[in-house]
Amino acid sequence: MLNRFTASQSLEIAVGEQTIPIQHYLRQPRRLVNALVDPNRLERLEADCFRLKMRPLSFMTMTIQPTVDMKVSALANGTVRLRSQGCEIRGIEYINQRFSLNLYGRLAPYKINGITYLRGQADLEVQVEVPYPLSLTPQPIIEATGNGLLKSVLLTIKQRLMHNLLSDYQRWTCEVADQGMATQPNSQVIVGAGSAVSDDSQQRTY
Repeated sequence: MLNRFTASQSLEIAVGEQTIPIQHYLRQPRRLVNALVDPNRLERLEADCFRLKMRPLSFMTMTIQPTVDMKVSALANGTVRLRSQGCEIRGIEYINQRFSLNLYGRLAPYKINGITYLRGQADLEVQVEVPYPLSLTPQPIIEATGNGLLKSVLLTIKQRLMHNLLSDYQRWTCEVADQGMATQPNSQVIVGAGSAVSDDSQQRTY
């Protein structure tokens, strides 16, 4: 019997004014993903695709460590969408064949009274067949445990994002300005398709 667990998490952050609007920073997929998760657990597969080795998750008496492939899409208006592309449980084939993970996230800037905010939403779903003898546990306990575990995963990502994203955004604007690639006097911004900054060249681990 497949058990389905779900969790959602939302956030809203006020963004301090910088010389370059945050929409341009949000087009740097690698920097953004590094703000979400530990870079040491991350492998870049393509320009906008990443493989994340999650931290071990303890579910009742069972421990698993999912590896998730994610695609990050940045729209012209600064909206960022993140969606899982696949998942694998390495080392436990029984669970791997009976496990699926779906993650969808969205982060978008908007303005109220001249102040820029980031508003985000993430939804996480896992379906798994709980093995015997854990399957003998009453269903309400299994569901509460699984949903609580997913909620803790999203909460950790949210806390990391709120702690890292704005500081890295500020660092990025300083790097761009130091290179003389993005600003003119009077804080007029020139960031177009021809002057986009490579996130590879700007990447730092923090």
